[in-house]
Amino acid sequence: MKAESTAVLVVGGGLVGLSAAMFLSWRGVPTVLVERHPGSSPHPRAIGYTPRTLELFRAIGLGPRIPQMPADFRLRRSRVESLAGKWFEETPWTPETRQSPRLEYSPCAGAALSQDRLEPILREKAIALGADIRLSTELIRFEQDADGVVASLRARDGREYAMRAAYLIAADGHASPIREALGIGQQGRGSIRTLRSVLFRAPLEEYLRSGISQFNIDQPGLKAFLTTYGDGRWVLMFSDDEERDEGTLRAMVFKAIGRTDLEVELITTGRWELSARIADSFASGRIFLAGDAAHTLPPTRGGYGANTGIEDAHNLAWKLSAVLSGASTPRLLDTYDAERRPIAWLRHGQLFARSDYASDAAGTARDVPIIDDDAMELGQLYRSTAVLDAGDGLPPALRPEQWAGQPGTRAPHLWMTRDGERVSTLDLFQRGWVLLAQDARWCPAAARIGKQLGIDVQCLRIGIDVRPSDESTFRTAFGLGAGGASLIRPDGYVAWRAIELPADPLRSLGEALERVSCATLAC
Repeated sequence: MKAESTAVLVVGGGLVGLSAAMFLSWRGVPTVLVERHPGSSPHPRAIGYTPRTLELFRAIGLGPRIPQMPADFRLRRSRVESLAGKWFEETPWTPETRQSPRLEYSPCAGAALSQDRLEPILREKAIALGADIRLSTELIRFEQDADGVVASLRARDGREYAMRAAYLIAADGHASPIREALGIGQQGRGSIRTLRSVLFRAPLEEYLRSGISQFNIDQPGLKAFLTTYGDGRWVLMFSDDEERDEGTLRAMVFKAIGRTDLEVELITTGRWELSARIADSFASGRIFLAGDAAHTLPPTRGGYGANTGIEDAHNLAWKLSAVLSGASTPRLLDTYDAERRPIAWLRHGQLFARSDYASDAAGTARDVPIIDDDAMELGQLYRSTAVLDAGDGLPPALRPEQWAGQPGTRAPHLWMTRDGERVSTLDLFQRGWVLLAQDARWCPAAARIGKQLGIDVQCLRIGIDVRPSDESTFRTAFGLGAGGASLIRPDGYVAWRAIELPADPLRSLGEALERVSCATLAC
């Protein structure tokens, strides 16, 4: 039987796999996603999504579908005897060090939506964009050669068939059979412990009025973690691998609540390994690891799990699109591992440096300084051949105003006016290459170089095509002089900049774009 074919096969239909299918389809890349389960897990799992994740979803039109938290929202945790008992100290995620007014770094705030509520939204959007989503479909085996990957799949009716893809994305979870089959090892803190949990429903909203939504239960006979999904559902996690019957679970829930006069519905139980592992490589030939398959990180208030994986998918999607369209050589795909694996290690260090997991660090975070939350979320630095002038001497993350448009960082957010409409600078990016410049000589250079390389470069004149409220504020944010220009990649990261107008803008831009886009082997 002749094999079916697609450009990209995504294995795994969780948040990361669905995000990959969505971002790829948005860019017009034929994509098939297979997921062995019939739908989302009965456990809500992840709930917190960062402003950066919301920026990525906003770019493809999902902004109105995902309710956001207030801009000043902080996920707060306290040690308590029980919800109705004594409350002790609040434990911060990041020590507060800044006293100055907080800047607006993004047009988006974070979101609190359980994973089982978000996944159907992503699935629906991916399908609407053209992705072929196949649930109850299992990957049996795969082989790759110089031209692609052939996967053997089993459908829900037991039928087996072959699928040939140019590339495969393994978003198949922390145990990742694909990673194991490829022989890719893992490093990091490793296994911490096995946890048990019970998901339940109870009317406990009165205990959320203080703004605290996570609770370390500390009483004789019960050391556990309790948190809410914001929809009446709560999860109680035990730091042991003890199996408990329904009666015992109900009694434990009542102990954590501190009262027995409420109606409690037990929904389901869970058992899972708390671990921290980073794959030795995020790629092998034409196969790429993303999400938990690439980096398993414990759940944190920093959103280092699902959010890191979603940005993996976003980083990889534009690069696969560029290579499949012929605009870039396959060498561009080498930058996926170069850019994303250091971010995983950065977050691995940060989570063990902070109070939530400091006692579990086992020496893995020794001398690791705690980095500002805004820097971790919106100021991480990429170093690869797809970025120029991001040297090894630079720190791994800074706040956006400290970077001031440094190549290798996310282009900063500012409000602008375009065609009479108020937009963020971020609304100008994420589709293709964009050159921001004030001097008129840059746009003819961009058009000519783009034509030569076969890459569409949109040149936007500051003060003409888009108008900031103050041009000097724009230049400060992007680190540009009056004659400078900033080249933004299709994922919204700064690839290159000329602080001032060079003697030959055509040559300078041409050399830069050829290198960072990998349009030729020059990259």
